[in-house]
Amino acid sequence: MQRENVESGMILSIGYEPSTSTLEIEFKNGGAIWQYFSVPENLVYELKSAASIGKFFLANIKNQYSESRVG
Repeated sequence: MQRENVESGMILSIGYEPSTSTLEIEFKNGGAIWQYFSVPENLVYELKSAASIGKFFLANIKNQYSESRVG
């Protein structure tokens, strides 16, 4: 999945596949890559434009969607 770098102390890059509603996040802490499933596309836009991407992720995505570590 193609990811784009973001300005965040916690997250290095974010990718999204609309056909499967899969969000992919690469974290700075150890470079782990996780996928989150059935994430609405509008939520991804909100994540990318949030004042604090990390805080938005923790409040609105983490533990809210099925997830799997892929890297």
